[in-house]
Amino acid sequence: MKDYEHVVIWLDYFNKNLKKSKGRRVPLEKSVFDPSLKEVMDATKEAGFEITDSDEKVRFPKRPFVRSGYVVVPKGMSKSKILYKISEKLVSKRAKHSK
Repeated sequence: MKDYEHVVIWLDYFNKNLKKSKGRRVPLEKSVFDPSLKEVMDATKEAGFEITDSDEKVRFPKRPFVRSGYVVVPKGMSKSKILYKISEKLVSKRAKHSK
């Protein structure tokens, strides 16, 4: 049954290796190469969202041959705004680690 109170955020939404037609939902400058579930979870918490569920052994529907993962957050704003906030934290966190 569909849950209208929560939003599912897949790792592939932030993957710089993917084209938009393959599932990326943010621009290239706001995405990173192969994000891990831990990175997305940390960025989600930093962005101020509460994680209600996560799974790393699932497959993204547009790429069923590759294991991916997702986090579930309560819906408080539009999904695109949530994705942009998380992607900003993800990119800044990745930039700090690379220096």
